[in-house]
Amino acid sequence: MRSLRDDPAALVRVVRGAAPDVVCVQEAPKWWRWRSRCADLARRCDLFFVTGGLPAGNNILMATVGVEVQSTGDVLFTRRFGLHQRGMATAVCSLGGTRFRLVSTHLDMAAPDRRLHVDEIFAALGPLPEPVILGADVNEHPGRPAWAALAERLPESGAGTQGRRIDGVFLSPSIRVLSAAVLDSPDVRIASDHPPILAEVELPG
Repeated sequence: MRSLRDDPAALVRVVRGAAPDVVCVQEAPKWWRWRSRCADLARRCDLFFVTGGLPAGNNILMATVGVEVQSTGDVLFTRRFGLHQRGMATAVCSLGGTRFRLVSTHLDMAAPDRRLHVDEIFAALGPLPEPVILGADVNEHPGRPAWAALAERLPESGAGTQGRRIDGVFLSPSIRVLSAAVLDSPDVRIASDHPPILAEVELPG
């Protein structure tokens, strides 16, 4: 969301119009008053701020009150001098009695660092007793090394298969994709430089 440098009101309308249970955000507000700005954004979207922000490389998670959050974690990846700090926000959640792991991440502009960070994602997650939903700005296209390494463990939803894309929703094989689409509307075009992906999925059980 480019630290809310575009049109915050349009961004809120897009999120509320999608009516999501959970939201993975990259490039959340940072530095000055980032905590209160993230919490305020979630409130305006009729959601609550789960975790993330500066300690997660400016990735955040938001959710509806119907989602139970059981634990959270913020992770910073290895940073090479001269590059942005990258990381991930993660939470173990429960919806309708089914546990799942939610992750938001934004990989680097440099290809070797992107691939390294994928390994760091799975190292930080460790054993995964619950299914995973991972939203990512991969900063490379499907089939490239970092994307392929993510999709090998977490097959992606398939949204936006037309054109050049660098964002994806990656899911454990046990999660069934009911629909997935890249949203487009006048509000989407002024809310951010990246259109959002909306995925409707069925958790196991």
